[in-house]
Amino acid sequence: MRSVLDVNGEQHELDLRGAERLLDVLRDRLGLTGAKSACRQGECGACTVLVDQRPVLACVTPAAVVRGAVTTVEGVAEAAEPLRQAFADEGGFQCGFCTPGQIMRALALLAESSAEEIADGGTVRAALAGNVCRCTGYAGIVRALQRCAPNQDQEATDV
Repeated sequence: MRSVLDVNGEQHELDLRGAERLLDVLRDRLGLTGAKSACRQGECGACTVLVDQRPVLACVTPAAVVRGAVTTVEGVAEAAEPLRQAFADEGGFQCGFCTPGQIMRALALLAESSAEEIADGGTVRAALAGNVCRCTGYAGIVRALQRCAPNQDQEATDV
């Protein structure tokens, strides 16, 4: 099936095969390897990308059904620099495998939430619950998001 996939602002005309997963199209056919292939069952969040600015698990999403603009971690490299720096400063990643998915979910959360909502560590943890990290314990990730909250004029709460 011939389809056009909008990825990081570029139009890609592709022959999509049956239930070919968005993750496989991004990694194998477009060379965008930022979204990680881990569980391939929608359980870990390492493959998270944005479709029309909403987090989507690319490993369980058939590419042929995607109708919106896909944004990968490669597509937000410059825009996410403050968030990436906050992750580094706050100890929000160690091995880095989950980081692309965490960054994408975090960007969506920052875009749709107020500083007050992000200041609540429980709200942030709930929003990131689908992104598994086996290294950090999440405290650094939560602090990184709190540090980057829009109109941040208060200190991050204890996590």
